[in-house]
Amino acid sequence: MSEQVSTEQPPRAKGAPRVLALANQKGGVGKTTTAINLGTALAAVGERVLIVDLDPQGNASTGLGIDQRSRRLSTYDVLIGEASMREAVLPTAVPRLSIVPSTMDLSGLELEIAPARDRAFRLRNAVRAINPVGSVPEQPVESFDYVLIDCPPSLNLITINAMAAADAILVPLQCEFFALEGLSQLLKTVEQVRSTLNPGLTIHGVVLTMFDARNNLSTQVVADVRQFMGEKVYQTIIPRNVRVSEAPSYGKPALLYDLKCTGSQAYIRLASEIIQRERALRAA
Repeated sequence: MSEQVSTEQPPRAKGAPRVLALANQKGGVGKTTTAINLGTALAAVGERVLIVDLDPQGNASTGLGIDQRSRRLSTYDVLIGEASMREAVLPTAVPRLSIVPSTMDLSGLELEIAPARDRAFRLRNAVRAINPVGSVPEQPVESFDYVLIDCPPSLNLITINAMAAADAILVPLQCEFFALEGLSQLLKTVEQVRSTLNPGLTIHGVVLTMFDARNNLSTQVVADVRQFMGEKVYQTIIPRNVRVSEAPSYGKPALLYDLKCTGSQAYIRLASEIIQRERALRAA
């Protein structure tokens, strides 16, 4: 361990992936569903995507068909320093979409790394090394355009690691009564991380999920969030959709399970919107 740990986000190397953390301390808001289907949609248009499963429940891994026996190395091994992130990457059934899976071991990580000086930067350091630099032609190694981090439903040290590693936060927000209250708490945490660990951290956008057009409350929540967050709210709204809910039990993203359902089509539009925002950022 080095004697001094830098709290500054190093400049992005040429060819480094864009790192987006999907975060919300509330459970059941669609973080994992969004990570899986957004990753699939980005991969479908040619982007090379890595999902990093940071939830001890491992739902992103299960939802992409990665069974427990295949998880020889996981995000736990990466964060305790026993494996590189590259070693833990597994392919999925979706072309150009890979995952670093999670196991229940991750639930005890916070106690294990709490004494370490670099405890908040374990993930940042691992992600920085994910894309090869000057790889040998005889041994080509896939690089990634996007890293999507699926955070646990809490604001703990694991989520702090994700925020310290990320370029931006993508916030899935369920169209429910307490949505804005939870969002306010998350924004305070993001501001704390920005001021202490990662000065370049931004909010990429807020995606409204589980929208029910028959419910007046859903419509009101959409209006309230747009008033509160303005242009940070994506135009795309993810509807409540049975086919999207069924897909994980088959180990498939909704886009493979039923491409034509309203939920799948919404995630395709969200991916397009995110790519447009990325292009605007690069052009600025």
